[in-house]
Order: sequence, then structure tokens, then C-alpha cells
Amino acid sequence: MGELGVKLLVWALGAVAFGYIVRWWMIERARRGEDPVDRRPRISDFIVGFITNFFDTLGIGSFAPATAWFKFSKRMPDELIPGTLNSGQALPTMAQALILMSLVPVDFTTLISMVIASLVGAWLGVGFVARLSRRAIQLGMGFSLLCAAALFFARNMDWMPGGGEALGLSGGVLVFAVIMNAFLGALMMLGVGLYAPCLILLSLLGMSPRAAFPIMSGSCGLLMPVGGARFIKARRYHMGASLGLAIGGIPGVILAAKLVWSLPIVQLRWLVLFVVLYAAVQMLLSARREAASR
Repeated sequence: MGELGVKLLVWALGAVAFGYIVRWWMIERARRGEDPVDRRPRISDFIVGFITNFFDTLGIGSFAPATAWFKFSKRMPDELIPGTLNSGQALPTMAQALILMSLVPVDFTTLISMVIASLVGAWLGVGFVARLSRRAIQLGMGFSLLCAAALFFARNMDWMPGGGEALGLSGGVLVFAVIMNAFLGALMMLGVGLYAPCLILLSLLGMSPRAAFPIMSGSCGLLMPVGGARFIKARRYHMGASLGLAIGGIPGVILAAKLVWSLPIVQLRWLVLFVVLYAAVQMLLSARREAASR
């Protein structure tokens, strides 16, 4: 069932990707001419999509760097960032999952249970996040990104275990991992990436970091179109920026898949650490200004 199960999951992922494209097109086609939000992507959106998804395939994550750029460039209101990230990065992440799940061996039971958990967490989380105020989103993203920065720092300093050799989990350890991945799936709807905390979680539980890649990409590859479609329907996203991320991101994934094991990942993680800190500080400062303006 293992190899066959992975193949079935890959086919299911492809079907979800097709369905997501069709649903996105139908929703926006019905709105044509009535939505005043900028619907055309900028060149910078394509570039950000390419770069962030290139790094995402290396296990670094795409949400924090993209958030930092959107904050720096003032591309959109802060409350639209989570929806833009989830809707725009969904297709590149699904492409990434299709590649990694086909190439990297992992226990099927662990893979499918972790993926389903993240999907459930995202479904429950997006309904909550879509109703949050701008300041609540700013505070949530700011403090969550600070936590992510702390995890990045601990990993870079070798204070966290580097992982074992297991290709899967079982028993109570698997149950714990499933619960945590559901929580990480919900956080994805707040614009907080799943990759770094999931990689650290699985490494702490004794799994090979290499085996964590299909779990991370598979989780995000299925949960992001579910959450992204709900953000699109609720108009809690920026269409132009989201489209740029989607189109620019897929070539970044394909290129990174060829280089994923040869680039100096540790040095890149230090760069991302500073980017995460920048995004967190900017979000918290925005929340402070929002409170002061009331």
C-alpha cells in the first residue's frame, strides 16, 4: 500500500490543483468589472513568487520573506496578506509536493495522517482568521513570526537535534505529531509558514530531515488550496499579487528541485532569520500604530 498510496496521493494532489485553478477562475470571472482592487500583477510579484518558492523548496519557507516584501513595498493592507500568501503560493506548493513525494521515500501512514491533520487544521483555521480585525492579524502574525525566528536561530546554532534516520512514526509519537501538524495547518491561515516548525518537530521526534520534505510539502500542497479558495471567495486577498506569486513561483520550484541538496542551506537560513525578524517587527509596529490611531 505504501508505494501505491503515495501514487494515489500524488494523483489526488494533481486533481486538487486542477480544481483549484478552475474555482479561482470562476470566482474572479463572476467579479470582473465590479472589484476595485488592482487585479493585475506587477513584475515584482513574479520575482517575489520565484525567489520565495525557490527557497521554499529548500525547506526554508516562503511566507516570511513574502510578508517582509509586502510590508516593505506597502503592496496591500496587512489584513489581506494571509489570504494573498495562501491563495498565491498554493499552486507552486502543490508543484513542489508532486515532485518531492515522487522522489523522497517516507512511511505512507505517517505521510497521509500528517497531511490530513494539516488539512483539517487549515479548514477550521481559515474561518476564524477571515473574521479577524486588521490589528488582530498584525499581532498574531508578529508574535508568531518572532516564535519562528527563535526556532530558526536555535536550529542555526545547533541547539536543536538534527534528526534521526526514521522514515516514519508510530504509536503515541505519531498521534502527537498529527495533533501538532493540525495546529500548524491552522497557523498557515494566519500567514505563518508550516515548513520550519514541521521540520523541527519531525527532527525532534527522530525522523530523517530528508523524509520530512514530502510531509511538509504534501501538507501545504493540500491545505493551501482549501484555505486559499476560502480567502478568495471571502475577498480577503489581493488578486494581482496572488496571481504573480502563483505564476512566478512554479519555475522557482522546478529550478530548486534540481539544486535542493547542493546549496549551502545553513547560510540561507541565516538570511531568512533576519527576514523573519524584519517582518515580525514591522507587523508589531503596524499593530501599535493601528491602536494609536483609534
